Amino acid sequence: MAFINFTILTIFSIILIAFAEKIELYSNKYDHIDADTILSNERLRNQYLNCYLGSGSCITPDARFLRDTFPEALVTKCKRCTQKQHILFEKITLYFTEKEPDTWNKILLKAIENSRKRH
Repeated sequence: MAFINFTILTIFSIILIAFAEKIELYSNKYDHIDADTILSNERLRNQYLNCYLGSGSCITPDARFLRDTFPEALVTKCKRCTQKQHILFEKITLYFTEKEPDTWNKILLKAIENSRKRH
């Protein structure tokens, strides 16, 4: 009887694993974004930042991608990020927390605002 219960449990576990929700990653279309170049150039950095904060236009598709994905990535600890996006978002986070903490607070507030809109 124990063997039958174990077998049923095993089969049930396999079925659950097979049907478990697979996490869909963000598109890797913009994995080429060079965070170092953007962060080291004040004009570019401000363009991306203003796009993200909604205080300026999003000049490039990759700026819109960052605007749309970064808030969720922050909240979920990059659960849906590709490996390159993990690196990108980590660089952005480190830059602003270390060099522009007041701006980082604005970034966090915008992420919180965006997450509230979605729920």
